[in-house]
Amino acid sequence: METIKQISLDSECVVITAHCVMLSNSTFNDVNMSNISITDANLSDLQIEGAQLGGAVFQNIGMAPPDHPMYDPNAEQRPLLFEHSDLHKSQFIDCDLSGVAITSCNIEGMTIDGISVSELLKNHF
Repeated sequence: METIKQISLDSECVVITAHCVMLSNSTFNDVNMSNISITDANLSDLQIEGAQLGGAVFQNIGMAPPDHPMYDPNAEQRPLLFEHSDLHKSQFIDCDLSGVAITSCNIEGMTIDGISVSELLKNHF
């Protein structure tokens, strides 16, 4: 059985490089994590609250692709929740948005493949 080490950093300015580590159940509060890079990570049940994400890039998010060793053709991505978030001027490119629900959101200026969603809804009703 592995020994779990606990590290506490308080008001210290450090740069951390971590490879093949388990950080589940960790808590980061009032931290500057700008310019951080996370690759090949399991971020299931990650909760981010009160964070500034301007300029953030999310790529290849979801289940492992067919050429990945962890690929499971029967696996299904659990849904994500964006709540009380400012995503204006964000872009979703080549994403699977099937079954996505948009509720009580400001969609002014939102387009899908260059088509105004507001106009589509106006013509629909």
